[in-house]
Amino acid sequence: MKKYNFGAGPCVLPREVIEKTANAILDFNGIGLSLAEISHRSKDFKPVMEEAQQLVKEVLDVPEGYSVLFLGGGASLQFCQIPANFLVKKAGYVNTGAWAKKAMKEAKHFGETIEVASSADDNYTYIPKGYAVPSDIDYLHVTTNNTIYGTELHKDIDVPVRLIGDMSSDIFSRPVDVSKYDCIYGGAQKNLSMAGVTFVIVKDDALGNVEREIPTMLDYRTHTKKGSMFNTPPVVPIYTALENLRWLKAQGGVKTMEKRAKERADLLYGEIDRNKLFRGTVKCEEDRSYMNICFVLNDEYADLQDDFFKFATERGMVGIKGHRDVGGFRASCYNAMTIEGVKALVSCMQDYEKKH
Repeated sequence: MKKYNFGAGPCVLPREVIEKTANAILDFNGIGLSLAEISHRSKDFKPVMEEAQQLVKEVLDVPEGYSVLFLGGGASLQFCQIPANFLVKKAGYVNTGAWAKKAMKEAKHFGETIEVASSADDNYTYIPKGYAVPSDIDYLHVTTNNTIYGTELHKDIDVPVRLIGDMSSDIFSRPVDVSKYDCIYGGAQKNLSMAGVTFVIVKDDALGNVEREIPTMLDYRTHTKKGSMFNTPPVVPIYTALENLRWLKAQGGVKTMEKRAKERADLLYGEIDRNKLFRGTVKCEEDRSYMNICFVLNDEYADLQDDFFKFATERGMVGIKGHRDVGGFRASCYNAMTIEGVKALVSCMQDYEKKH
């Protein structure tokens, strides 16, 4: 039985990327050593880092004056590293869910932090709009895709202050106007690589404006000056990122990824809206995520939740259980998810409807 990985992260990767990583772990480029055991400063690995950084710039059309970093610690460490480098007096955050709240919590350690807008009043079922951005904040932080609640900011916003974006779960799924941001960051384990590496795209001249002494490892300048080689980087996840970026470019880049994302989302949301058993959890349809499609059983069928989960699992649907804060189901459709996989889930939902 074929299985389809709808897990929210770590998640599905292109099969060829997995195979190339596996081969590199056994014997990297025919040198007789494993990728997992060679020095990150060796002549064999340096080209991996350089090409991966360059491909990020190429695929996202990153302007001059930005550095691409591959770091450790996940997006959760970035919640701390962002304010360490950018918060002078006051920071603003758009609260769209659990990850935005965690980022805001960490910023409070470094200075005044305000909630500029929030969708908490309705359990984060929409993206706030029409809010005023204070001109006296050092930056506005947005989480562009909310994996738990299934909402997504589909366009880059215009604001009169520095803009910081947590794009952990939708990076490389659409074109991004990087010039609007002073920093974009995220955990790589969605659309870029396996878990274990974090990407950061940072505007060089936006750094060095805080008076506080920044610990060496938290200072972005430490890493921009050393090309992400200040300390031992996670070489295997970076290699996987490289292979994934090569795959993405060969597929046609982010415009192709955006087209596929819309096709997958339209197909699955169409079935959710049609099927009498299910309903989507996001109240504002224009805010529905293309990456994390969340749905629940209608109230009159709520007692079938465990049964449908078992039904779907037996048919090869992996990782579709929703987050505990929302319940129900979540089909994560990242770049490597095929339209075949979404059609299989739709067929599964239709077959279950016929039973009931």
